[in-house]
Amino acid sequence: MSDFEQPVIEEFRANRGNVGGALPGSRLVLLTTTGRRSGRPHTVPVEFLHDGNGRTLVIASAAGAEAHPQWYRNLLTEPRVTVETGAFTYTADAEVLDGAERDAAFARAAEIDPTWAEYQRRTDRVIPVVALRPVEGGPAEDLPWGDALTVIHDVFRRELAALRTEVARSGPRLGAQLRINCLALCRGLGHHHHTEDDGTFPLLDDANPELAGVLARLRAEHEAIAALLDRLRTVVADEGADAGAVADQVGQLTRQLEAHLDHEERELIPALNVLGAARA
Repeated sequence: MSDFEQPVIEEFRANRGNVGGALPGSRLVLLTTTGRRSGRPHTVPVEFLHDGNGRTLVIASAAGAEAHPQWYRNLLTEPRVTVETGAFTYTADAEVLDGAERDAAFARAAEIDPTWAEYQRRTDRVIPVVALRPVEGGPAEDLPWGDALTVIHDVFRRELAALRTEVARSGPRLGAQLRINCLALCRGLGHHHHTEDDGTFPLLDDANPELAGVLARLRAEHEAIAALLDRLRTVVADEGADAGAVADQVGQLTRQLEAHLDHEERELIPALNVLGAARA
């Protein structure tokens, strides 16, 4: 492990996915492979891409070095890996993409961040793209329910920040990877709010009737945010979508969602922590 990687891993785990330093705003996961010779776990921080098909994509660039990174060589021998997102930890099966699928994924990555193309120019090897398909997993750690909610909210905060950066530096037309990233946020946030509406909020209704007004407001905010997500989906569905229109929608969503997340945390964290402890 390099001198650069270890501090990033420690910061990632200590802050449940939040990393600053040289990597602010990066989409990062911790990838643990099995050493092909030692048989021991080998963990590295890697940037990832959404792929729109339930997988996470990672790129074995090694910053354009002539040799593949160790983690990539490890997963060629043992493709079962562990992925840490900060909020969740899961096992996944790694599949090296080839042919047109690899080329399309790499082109999307380079479109949204030209650094990937620069890495490819530095080396004669074809930089591999690896898809990680989740097998099973759960929360990264056993936290009180309210604290766990904040960890999940922080995932959405980081994703929104990344989207704003990507939209700001994009060209006049919406790129393919940026479209996928927008749709991934819409899908994840919609799922989270459905889970709260159908599971978390009914539990709080029963245990904390004094929160009826708070929960009614939060449910109404979910409906308003769902409308914003529908508008964002509509904008990005247009093949000729204008990046400025996407920026407007992402900005509106950011303002409303961040206010909602802050409000929900202020009102619900204490009650959720008590409720979770009572049901443990």
